Amino acid sequence: MSSSFIESTVAVSGEPAVELFVARSAHPAGRAMLVIHGGPDWDHSYLRKPLDRLAGRHQLIMPDLRGCGRSTRGLADDQYTPAAATEDLVALLNALGLRQVDVLGFSYGGLIAQRLALAAPERVRRLIIASSGILPVPPDAYDGWPDRAERLAAEAAVWADPSLSGPALTRAAAVASARADVRRPQALADHLDRLSRVRFTAEWLRPLRAGILPAARPEDSARRLAAAGHPLLLLHGRQDLTFPAHLVERAAKLIPSARAVIIEEAGHMAHVDQPQEWLDAVARFLA
Repeated sequence: MSSSFIESTVAVSGEPAVELFVARSAHPAGRAMLVIHGGPDWDHSYLRKPLDRLAGRHQLIMPDLRGCGRSTRGLADDQYTPAAATEDLVALLNALGLRQVDVLGFSYGGLIAQRLALAAPERVRRLIIASSGILPVPPDAYDGWPDRAERLAAEAAVWADPSLSGPALTRAAAVASARADVRRPQALADHLDRLSRVRFTAEWLRPLRAGILPAARPEDSARRLAAAGHPLLLLHGRQDLTFPAHLVERAAKLIPSARAVIIEEAGHMAHVDQPQEWLDAVARFLA
């Protein structure tokens, strides 16, 4: 898995001491793209493909967030916050000597990417929010969706299982949600193979369950991103059961610099369902 990437750890905080595990594409390129994974108790590895095909044009910077994958774990629960994760990424760019980067944030990472673009707008050249959301998701967002409850039932059962805890719970939930996250049956095996390689943690789960994890979505994000003016791609699967596609299309209308690309026959893991179409949208936007 690491053959086309250089892997290292980079210190991003002294108090508390935090090092991020970072995979960087091995071949130099003119521009760099920071890729922010979701979860958050996952790692970056499930996003390596198909993005690795961009390595000749972009230097890919793929960190594991604090508490995730091979980055620093064991911090106090109040040290796992979206604000701290955003500060880590700014410190990472500084440590790597990167003045400005393109940014792709996936799912929960898309919320962190919005925070990064708003906190340090001069560091972001172009912004991709993939399988994520800018507008809040209302309780009735999926009313009338015929098979959503059935597809989510297996994951709900895992979260309710008192015999599971820690990383075993996080992994089991991810596997159980596979049929909800991937739309095309023929893509399911690929997704499950990726999940088998993810180094799951449960560091962020602790503050979530304790009720102390702050919301990741920036307040009034659509208005603030419109004011910031970054070129913005909202890249989404039509059958995403986590963030509704119709809210993505609505957000694009609120942000003059944004455009939405909605991929048909693709779920939350749109890059697994339709890898070529997904990658082509990214490449066109970054050109």
